[in-house]
Amino acid sequence: MSANLDSMIPNATQIRKEAALKEAEKAEEYARLAAAAEAEKHALIERLSKPSGKTEEEKIQLAATIIQRAVRNGMTEVQVYRFPNTLCTDKGRAINQQEAGWEKTLTGIPKEIFQLWTDYLKPRGYRISYQIIDFPGGMPGDIGVTISWGG
Repeated sequence: MSANLDSMIPNATQIRKEAALKEAEKAEEYARLAAAAEAEKHALIERLSKPSGKTEEEKIQLAATIIQRAVRNGMTEVQVYRFPNTLCTDKGRAINQQEAGWEKTLTGIPKEIFQLWTDYLKPRGYRISYQIIDFPGGMPGDIGVTISWGG
């Protein structure tokens, strides 16, 4: 009966070891996935922090397409971009505080958008707004870029 009982009811020590191994496997998988997600996020931020590589003509055409689509839909403004606050040299602090010179904190594509607005859209009466659009944990998060033309 003892041998039969041992095969029916495993030893508690052995079960604890197996459970610990399963937990370790789960933790290892979670850590691997978290590291992969972090690497992916870092690569995206790295790519966005550099110039887009688009020509001035391509940038103007893209802006025109976005604006025309918004106008056809009866809108007077459109969010043209959203980016992590890490693309600002101060993590969006100057934008959040609406400080003069906030645009000097921009890098990469957000800086390109501001320059495109300065060179081509502002002289045509368009306005631009950079603002913090979410506050995870009460701290500034992503920044939205909105182009507007309404009254």
